[in-house]
Amino acid sequence: MGERIPRAYAVLTGPARGGTVAAVTLGDAELLTVTFVDNGGITRAKTVPATRAAAAATTGIGASTTFSVFTGLDAMGSARGLEIPTGDLRLVADLDAHVVDGDFAWAPADLVDLEGAPWPTCARTFARQQEAALHERGLRCAMTFETEFTVWDAAGQPLHQQPAYGIEATRASGAFLLALVQRLQALGIPVDQVHPEYSPGQLEVSVGVTGAVAAADRVVLVRDVIRTVAREQGLKASLSAKPAPDVLGNGAHLHVSLWRGDQNLFGAGDDPYGMAPEARAFLAGLLAELPALLGVVCASPVSYLRLGPSRWTGVYGCWGVENREAPLRLIQGHRASRPGGANVELKAVDASGNPYLAVGAAIAAGLHGIDAGLELPPECAIDPATMSEDERRDAGIEPLPADLPSATAALRWSQPLRTAMGETLHDALVAVRVREHDDAAGVAADTLCERYRFRY
Repeated sequence: MGERIPRAYAVLTGPARGGTVAAVTLGDAELLTVTFVDNGGITRAKTVPATRAAAAATTGIGASTTFSVFTGLDAMGSARGLEIPTGDLRLVADLDAHVVDGDFAWAPADLVDLEGAPWPTCARTFARQQEAALHERGLRCAMTFETEFTVWDAAGQPLHQQPAYGIEATRASGAFLLALVQRLQALGIPVDQVHPEYSPGQLEVSVGVTGAVAAADRVVLVRDVIRTVAREQGLKASLSAKPAPDVLGNGAHLHVSLWRGDQNLFGAGDDPYGMAPEARAFLAGLLAELPALLGVVCASPVSYLRLGPSRWTGVYGCWGVENREAPLRLIQGHRASRPGGANVELKAVDASGNPYLAVGAAIAAGLHGIDAGLELPPECAIDPATMSEDERRDAGIEPLPADLPSATAALRWSQPLRTAMGETLHDALVAVRVREHDDAAGVAADTLCERYRFRY
């Protein structure tokens, strides 16, 4: 695809953000692909000639309002008449976030109505609003997603075999990993590490932290690069939470740190764990809303085939320091990285969850914890699955939703998330989850895994 270094351009923000586009050049790109992620977790796209980039950043590109209720399998939920194919919305390219990859350019989009006002189901707008709510309190979050995925060769064989995390698995995947890292770095995405994971053919890439909206933009691009590099090498990559019933499945763990100025509140506090009071309350808010958060970040029926006890996915409502069986894992980091490296990992997230909704909902839950003055319960220092039911009950540790209907019910009744999202986005999201479950009812696990294998 030729040179993959982003080229300079000049742009003023478009009318949806109160300005006009003066001039745009996208290097040698011939096409501009503009993307948004819907409530079913699918990255949708419209593409225009690069010569129309200015128009894409001002008047935008037309799209149906029904995308608000699309599921991961392209069916539609029913909420507030959004499933009726009348009206129009516009995808306004945010060229401040664009990248150029040879003949192709990419930019995320904000969804607006025909008057330029934010569309109520725009997940990117929701994430930006929650990030702004942090800033109003003098706070900010640094975030990143880890991305797990599974790769097969042209014969349908896993790209690597066991041993898990082994040097042999690394070498067997070497050509793909090298191409992936080179492409990501050429696009300005800092790569922290890549390695084989537990299941045959499973890999993981971790990238650098950034702001909330930027982290969601970044993981959308990371996923696209994974699929593109695999395709160019004659391989197939799946980001599905459960590509097949007999594999452990892929997560998209979200890492969050909370900052006031240059102080990381998860690492610069004076409690025994290094947390400041605001960080403790933020974490307490995440814990309180965990059941509802699953309804946001685990969007597909196969998400719940991945979640299970003693699988490092976190299925009991607790938190713990460096506890990979806790759904909220407090990472203190190596001594040399403290206090800046401390963060909390939300382990349940997978690629079916819209990343803009994930970061926005995480902030909303954390801010609810701060505003409500929630107290953090004692940490869980062991695998909660090894505790008896009585021991878990005495510790206040409850099972998290084990299926999509249970998580959807928790999301439906979450007042903090409903308030933060607004009723239209919240209702549309619930409707998509309901339709996703209804279409999966009675379908065998292997068939579901096949249906969702390459959707994300």
